[in-house]
Amino acid sequence: MPRFSLIVPCFKVQGFLRECLDSVLEQSFHDIEVIAVDDRSPDGSGAILDEYAARDPRVRVLHLPENVGLGHARNAGLPHATGDFLLFLDSDDTLTPGALRAIADRLTETGDPDVLVFDYARTYWWGGTRRNALAEVLSSTDGVFTAAEHPEILDLLMVVWNKAYRRDFVAENGFRFPPGYYEDTPWTFPVLLGAGRIATLDRICLNYRQRRQGNILSTTSRKHFDVHDQYRRVFEFVDSRPELAGWRPYLHRKMGEHCLDILAKPDRLPPAAKGEFFRRTAELYRAYRPEGADLGVLGGSYASYRLREQAGRIGRESGRQALRVRRAAGARARHALTGLGGHRALDEQLVLYSASSHRGLLGDPAAVYRKAREIAPGLRGVWVVKDAEVAAGLPADVEHVLLDSPEYRRLTARAKFLVNDVNWPGALVKRPGSVHIHTHRGTPLKYLGADLLGKPGARLGLDVPQMLRRADRWDHSLVANRHSELVWERAYPCHFTSARTGSPRNDVLVDGGPSDFRARYGIPAGHTVVLYAPTRRDHVRGGHSERIDLARFAADLGAGHTLVVRLHPTLATGPARGMGLAELHRRGIVVDATGEPHGEQVLLAADALVTDYSSVMFDYANLDRPIVVHADDWAACTASRGAYLDITAEAPGHVSHTYRELAWLFASGGWRDEESARLRADFRSRFCEFDDGRAAERVVRTLLLGEPMPAAGVRVPEPVSGHDLLAST
Repeated sequence: MPRFSLIVPCFKVQGFLRECLDSVLEQSFHDIEVIAVDDRSPDGSGAILDEYAARDPRVRVLHLPENVGLGHARNAGLPHATGDFLLFLDSDDTLTPGALRAIADRLTETGDPDVLVFDYARTYWWGGTRRNALAEVLSSTDGVFTAAEHPEILDLLMVVWNKAYRRDFVAENGFRFPPGYYEDTPWTFPVLLGAGRIATLDRICLNYRQRRQGNILSTTSRKHFDVHDQYRRVFEFVDSRPELAGWRPYLHRKMGEHCLDILAKPDRLPPAAKGEFFRRTAELYRAYRPEGADLGVLGGSYASYRLREQAGRIGRESGRQALRVRRAAGARARHALTGLGGHRALDEQLVLYSASSHRGLLGDPAAVYRKAREIAPGLRGVWVVKDAEVAAGLPADVEHVLLDSPEYRRLTARAKFLVNDVNWPGALVKRPGSVHIHTHRGTPLKYLGADLLGKPGARLGLDVPQMLRRADRWDHSLVANRHSELVWERAYPCHFTSARTGSPRNDVLVDGGPSDFRARYGIPAGHTVVLYAPTRRDHVRGGHSERIDLARFAADLGAGHTLVVRLHPTLATGPARGMGLAELHRRGIVVDATGEPHGEQVLLAADALVTDYSSVMFDYANLDRPIVVHADDWAACTASRGAYLDITAEAPGHVSHTYRELAWLFASGGWRDEESARLRADFRSRFCEFDDGRAAERVVRTLLLGEPMPAAGVRVPEPVSGHDLLAST
């Protein structure tokens, strides 16, 4: 008897069916059976199913004699299922890699609950991906529970395919799908309300395909009236079980919200049918009205509902128009303030700071700010932050202003110094005499700025000319090495001066400062911490590509090791962490440090770094600890983005091209052998050239205070290698 029975109904999906079946059969978890139901599909779906069944004994095909619809097609597969758990997969959707293994592990961990709810992501026909907006519901519970204990589980999308069901539980309760468009509703509510043990899995296990056309629920039709019959079935189920009577007010409200949502969608109901749909909804709402419940908008007429909706639309449009007017007025005010400021002297003691697109006290600007408070207390440092949430996270003694506020505009017109690692907004007009210090965000490996003009894929959505116009405001560009100096002057052909200061944020790495990261994340004393920090892929939609099986790597590292994972900062939100990383972190298999705001704390805690093409390797090299470059897709990355040097030829340590090579480096001890140390020394001498632990002090003394200070550069750089691609350009 297999662990899972996957029931896959098929109708007119020949263009998607192979991808769906491959996503199941190529899973690392093999204890499954697939019951594919050909719902008398008029296209080639049935033949595709037979082809797969002929070559994989786990696939069984049912050819129905007539078309019965999605719900009844699922029912047809139920008697043939023999697995411990049932999963329903629509034939245009796909499982994510590793999904079944994660589901199986979570079921075992929670003692085989009646229902396991897992996460999903919407994948759009144009290539975009968006995670379930209520994903936090799945991470807010641990162990098993009932719907009464955590009713928020019912706020999730009422679908059948984001759950695994204990087959005996389904059989004992006689759950079946009714016919109709909205057949998931009278299945999901009864199942969740009737379950004695529910568990969750905070991991994206399914890609929910959003088709450009062909989606039943997005088709304009009177068939959407079916939702009324489905809610009648839900109430019939509740009425048959007196212990569930307390759910009636909740279901009544949910029914009204669902029906009004269908009515409000422009592509669901024919215009001539909307009045009738409203009236039938109102009748149903009154029929199941709990005592004392307010009918709200459904207590009035369709005409009053339409007036209310039109007023709402007018209000929203008025709000948008007012916003446009305010923005235009704000732009005029900014220019007026700048002009007014031109008649007032700059405040020689005022320094404005911003980092990571106004996200708080971070990176190089934060290191400069702290050093200025220490050695130049006469300077007034003010941080620009994007919103009140970021402001609330600042230390109480840090002065700040909100971006685009009147005070922000006043200060930008008066500040002598502006320090940032990302360009200031385009509306900011630089006053004569003000000094803009650009710190950057690391040593460049991949193409940037003007060099992206020849890489149309990498610069998608980037206005390079506008980027260069903003860079025209720079006065000083901080560099940590001569390689960076060459790159910035080539990539940003503007009017700044390169300042050989070193990277201020790396001072703590050069000095080997303290880190409480291990203690905060419960990493045992004496463990060897391996940090895996992959970069973003420009040639992959969304930027994330799973290059390594993290659970396998953590296991292969063995006892006494902790694998810490830090994805690119741009992937901290969105679906990337939900593809398995968050779940592995919860289970203690790896430590997810993606959300850690201060990257230097993570670097200080790591005994070794595994990366691909992330600039973090240039920072980490200051610690003089082993680095491994995992370059399994170097050709694709360089073709799409471009690179200033061949990191596989001038690596800071050993290079692996396959997972087997990577695992062997750690199993054999090669990751920290003499050759690794030699490669690292060569790399440090070149790319950590100006990082001597005094970069922040050098910026404050020489650029803010105008004092003399010894030049940076304790290390003697090696001659430029012939592998440096700058030499050929």
